[in-house]
Amino acid sequence: MSRTTHDVAPGSSGSGDAHPPSLPHGLKQRHLSMIALGGVIGAGLFVGSGAGIAAAGPSIVVAYAASGLLVMLVMRMLGEMSAAYPSSGSFSAHAERAIGPWAGFTAGWSFWVLLCTAVGLEGIGAAKIMTGWLPGTPEWAWVALFMVAFCGANLAAVKNFGEFEFWFAALKVGAITLFLVLGVLAIAGVLPGTDSPGLAHLTGEGGFLPNGGEGLVIGLLASVFAYGGLETVTIAAAESEDPVRGVASAVRTAMWRIALFYIGSMAVIVTLVPWDSKAVVEQGPYVATLDRLDIPGAGPLMNVVVLVALLSAMNANVYGASRIAYSLVERGQGPRALGRVFGGVPRVAVLASSVFGFGCVLLSYWRPDDVFPWLLNMIGAVILVVWIFVAVAQLRLRRGLEREAPEKLVVRMWAFPVLTWVALAAMVAIFVLMAREPDTRVQLYSTGAMTLALAATGYAWQRVRERRAR
Repeated sequence: MSRTTHDVAPGSSGSGDAHPPSLPHGLKQRHLSMIALGGVIGAGLFVGSGAGIAAAGPSIVVAYAASGLLVMLVMRMLGEMSAAYPSSGSFSAHAERAIGPWAGFTAGWSFWVLLCTAVGLEGIGAAKIMTGWLPGTPEWAWVALFMVAFCGANLAAVKNFGEFEFWFAALKVGAITLFLVLGVLAIAGVLPGTDSPGLAHLTGEGGFLPNGGEGLVIGLLASVFAYGGLETVTIAAAESEDPVRGVASAVRTAMWRIALFYIGSMAVIVTLVPWDSKAVVEQGPYVATLDRLDIPGAGPLMNVVVLVALLSAMNANVYGASRIAYSLVERGQGPRALGRVFGGVPRVAVLASSVFGFGCVLLSYWRPDDVFPWLLNMIGAVILVVWIFVAVAQLRLRRGLEREAPEKLVVRMWAFPVLTWVALAAMVAIFVLMAREPDTRVQLYSTGAMTLALAATGYAWQRVRERRAR
């Protein structure tokens, strides 16, 4: 069986460590295609966009467009490297190859913490929907049920993860497509029983920038983190039948998917619903929009879609966390027990990731005022740290690929290296904006502290391995 990873960086001592067995190619092309399509429609879009609209007003469309352009550049860079070097470690393996083991260690373990914590947060969100439907049932029990279900699915075989995500993604894509169609018809004034609002909501209630530049900045920061989760397809590609074709297809269609699902949705919502409506935050922007159109049963049905989005994110994050952990162990950067493979699945890594996620849920009940907020702040800017590693790694790897293996450049970064540097400058600008805002400043500093601690640990471990290899 061919290896699914090419994770050990040139010159590292990873080759001296015992490697766990390789992962099989259990994902079909239809799985990967739908994971790529549905991965764009994450829980952040359905759940987190309300706060951004409340802060930025109609200008949230500009915020999502700007952050969407950055995400397109990051995905293009990541796609270039993942097509050339398919790996279950994705950006972590690329960072190790291009920068050094300490970089792969830092990017990988910080992302693992992010994914595991996100599993818990999504479980809590899904449980709140269930307790709304079934009052009196305990939230923690619903979270536990979801955890057991997705942990079990990921323990069995990778095709189970693929099947779950295939149908989850199909439902999300169908629902948001229907939402966009209904929204466009309502804006055009041809939806029965509704009148077109015209530009009233875009220019009234304070105008397009009701809270000025400050509101736009808050909306921009909210939109950046709503795009998290797109990286899963490059992790899953390593276990697909044709990793290179899968990554190339996903990256090439990323532009229209982001434009349609994210920017299109925001445009429809702020055109049909007043941005300062309490329902946008309390019910969620999608439910509030459908309720305003007075479509019978549409609001509750959208709650079902939100639930599916949360469960899909849980499933994807359990998978992603286990594969990142597996890849780190394979490269000698984690406890060997986490890399043990049974039946083609790193089951110890799946269990460890699920337990960590459920531990975060328990912390939200046991220590809601100190430990849990600290954990949330610590992961607040991790995705930006990962994106910076992606950009730096792509800058370094591209030159080597052009010299040594140009045939591997199936996906090429646009206008290299200009747009890579533009993306890096944009990330630095976002860090500066986070430092200016009191709510995000704490997240920035907490994430920075965790990143520095992991980088120091990774560098120390790298030096130890280098000494052993002499």
